[in-house]
Amino acid sequence: MRKNNFNKVIKVLQVVTIIFMLAMLIAMLIIMKKFNISIGNAAELSSYIKGGTLTVAFIIIAFTVIKSFTLIFPPAVIFAVSGLLIDNVFVAITVNFIGIALSVILPYYFGKFAGKDLLDALKARFPKVKTLDDFAGKNEFMVVYVAKASGIVPSDLLSVIYGAMNVNFWKFFLASNLGMLPFNILFTVLANKGDLSNPYSLLYIIPIPIFVIIMSVVAKKMTAKKEA
Repeated sequence: MRKNNFNKVIKVLQVVTIIFMLAMLIAMLIIMKKFNISIGNAAELSSYIKGGTLTVAFIIIAFTVIKSFTLIFPPAVIFAVSGLLIDNVFVAITVNFIGIALSVILPYYFGKFAGKDLLDALKARFPKVKTLDDFAGKNEFMVVYVAKASGIVPSDLLSVIYGAMNVNFWKFFLASNLGMLPFNILFTVLANKGDLSNPYSLLYIIPIPIFVIIMSVVAKKMTAKKEA
């Protein structure tokens, strides 16, 4: 398949996925309005849905997997939504972890199946991909972990790229989940326990930029060493 064809496939996947996600979002908003549910009592939504928390968990996991084909949708949004909709913060974190674990698989194998042609198409569309390609054959686990944790490239786009680069699946899988885990915990806890009316609640979010800055510095140093 030629590069132009891959560009078309990527665009179609993104459009279809976005439409589906919007439909799910609209449906959720309609239900919330019908039962007079707001952000403050969002966890009550599960009591109005058949299957309760289990159904909500399934929807969140499905949403996480489906959104992976947009390539650029920030997972932090889903982490926060999970924290709002699921009252038990540990269950919410677990649901997000399962969702992320499943969501990295499909894009990875899509990239692996497509191979070099897709990688070339992504390089043309996303300039930062060229930098990642320079690390092919290096310490795969650490490279994937730093890239996922630093946020220099959208997480789902990274999954496709590393599949196309033929990175070892288990190294990719473990590094991806570990790299996303701090964001999962922090955003879920912030949404579940935080109170925006209380300034001290903002303390939950302080570790996030610190962690991202550290990982970004590590990523830049790795890039600098490669260029040297």
